[in-house]
Amino acid sequence: MRLDVVLAGQARRQGDKTALICGDRRLGYGEVMDSVNRLAQGLAARGLGVDDRIAIYLPNGIEVPLLCYAAFSLGAVVVPVTTRLTVRELAQFCEDSGAKILAYHADQGAALAEFLASRPDLDTIVVGDVAEADKAFEKLLAIPPGPLPPIPLEQDECLINFTSGTTGRPKGAIATHANLMVQHGLINGVEWGLSADDRFLVTTPLAHRTGIARVINAFALGASVVVMPSFDAAATVDVIASQRVTVMGMVPTVCRMLLPEIAKAPEKLASLRLAVVTGEAFPVELKKRFIELLPQTRLVSFFAMTEVGVATSLSHDEQFSHPKSVGRPMPGVEVRIVDDRGHDLAHGEIGELLVRCGRPGAFTVMKGYLDTAANAEALRDGWLHTGDMAYCDEDGYLYIADRKKDMILSGGFNIYSKEVEQVIGECAGVAEAAVVGVPDATYGEAVAAYVEPRPGAALTADEIVAHCRDAIASYKKPKYVVFVDELPRNAIGKVLKRELSARAREELPWNGKQSA
Repeated sequence: MRLDVVLAGQARRQGDKTALICGDRRLGYGEVMDSVNRLAQGLAARGLGVDDRIAIYLPNGIEVPLLCYAAFSLGAVVVPVTTRLTVRELAQFCEDSGAKILAYHADQGAALAEFLASRPDLDTIVVGDVAEADKAFEKLLAIPPGPLPPIPLEQDECLINFTSGTTGRPKGAIATHANLMVQHGLINGVEWGLSADDRFLVTTPLAHRTGIARVINAFALGASVVVMPSFDAAATVDVIASQRVTVMGMVPTVCRMLLPEIAKAPEKLASLRLAVVTGEAFPVELKKRFIELLPQTRLVSFFAMTEVGVATSLSHDEQFSHPKSVGRPMPGVEVRIVDDRGHDLAHGEIGELLVRCGRPGAFTVMKGYLDTAANAEALRDGWLHTGDMAYCDEDGYLYIADRKKDMILSGGFNIYSKEVEQVIGECAGVAEAAVVGVPDATYGEAVAAYVEPRPGAALTADEIVAHCRDAIASYKKPKYVVFVDELPRNAIGKVLKRELSARAREELPWNGKQSA
């Protein structure tokens, strides 16, 4: 079952129903399908076809879902890249994925000029005012609709999301049409009671799977989706009120930011019946305050990974009966907790979390990584080895005991320590760096970097932060930089991250009073 085929079916059945809203732009299902077909014609003329990759480096807007579904209609694969990432990171994703076309906004032209000059083989599509008319997104939209080339039945890949790991270099996780349709068109609908009558709200980047998931929810069910250009607490409350939003996704950080605005006029959110929450741990007091202000809204939290999608879910009634749990496995999802030898552990014992949902690529677990060597380690006998340390209780509730691959969760964004450490290591005068997460009153966690300078080197925290800001997304840069004569190590020379984490929690002003 293909996402583009489902959209075409919705357009035939209810062409006049509102499908997509962004600001003052509003498209019905028929208009969405017409635009998708026109864009697909233009992309095909550019040489995009079965299994080719198109990178989409655009801010939130109607253009993103239209380009995604146009690519799907050709059997092509979308590589979504959030504009919060740097050009350096974008360049790596284009190289690793083998992207044939890059879509970007004209406002990013100056920043991308050097990169694009180095890649004359990379075709481009530009949204907004552009000097070269042939590159314009609007020109593609002006192409007459028509029949598209047939797609081989075996073509199933549709999305490549990049996720980091122990090496620090992001890996491309390949999702199939079945992955996204089963997850967001079927399981979400059954588990959360979604329907064609819902109106979904997207406040997060569409380049993130949680953002595009709400679009797929809507298009799969024949519902409507409202896309915000970016998150703003006051504007979000107004949009929920004016567009009668019924379902929204959020991370705890967004909830923290929304609460003061909700408290001013909770009646504005009378239409909101469901909020689905993922990301860092969701504090009980935050849940209580949200439910007190919006008693008509059901609250569901879930545990998800790029490679797996939603693995577990905690219902509204379980938020306080099992407040520390990430829930029980979604229907059809199997989990195991194993020791270092792969033996299953008893209830309450901590081990590595393994997840399976049928054959990889067929249901919810990804098809695999672009780096096939990584698949041998991550996917064994259909089981995805997550790297998360967890345990289950006797009732099947799952609890995460330790973070995946030295990961920090800040404002709902995954930050992998190794990636930040490697970027800091590029600074002249740095011998080694170790990065850990510390509590943050607003974002859940913040990045703290312990830096060991080379002998005689003169380094400042501002230099370290500035280099990180230029090399990687701004949200990954350290909030705190601490210089040390020597990093703590064990007998074989490995840096003791747990010792640094304990030190950071004790010494750093993580309550938000000051930062490096």
